[in-house]
Amino acid sequence: MDTTTATVGGAVLALFGGVLLLWCAAEVRLRHRVRRRGVEAVATVVAEDDDHGQLDSSPLLSFPVRPSAKESNTSSGRLAELVLTRPRGHTPLRRPGRFAPGASVRICYDPRRPSRAVLAAGEVGRAAVTDLLWSALGVACLLAGAALLAAALR
Repeated sequence: MDTTTATVGGAVLALFGGVLLLWCAAEVRLRHRVRRRGVEAVATVVAEDDDHGQLDSSPLLSFPVRPSAKESNTSSGRLAELVLTRPRGHTPLRRPGRFAPGASVRICYDPRRPSRAVLAAGEVGRAAVTDLLWSALGVACLLAGAALLAAALR
């Protein structure tokens, strides 16, 4: 392989692998933090009017959020706000049948940013396996990139 091609290929693979590992770590940390410190709620899967929305493996969820103490004003009469969001970290290839429109799903959400919602621990089947697969892909790309860079520098 040409030195320039090996250098560029190695740099691209190493960069991709490193970014993928950072992304995986950030997503896992975010999900764990929201599950531990977040507010539990029950969300309803919303039927999507967009034809392409049904192709997304992550369901569109709707749930009410109570306003925080700073925002709650008895004169405004606002009791709750309805939030539409997709859960973080749920990326199977196909949407499972249990996420049919109208189904109830247990979630946890960040009270400061209600759009950051994750499925509750009991709702997620193979999150650890998916996290390991993405991490293994990141490590493999990082190692392949490092090997190509090392070969190019010799």
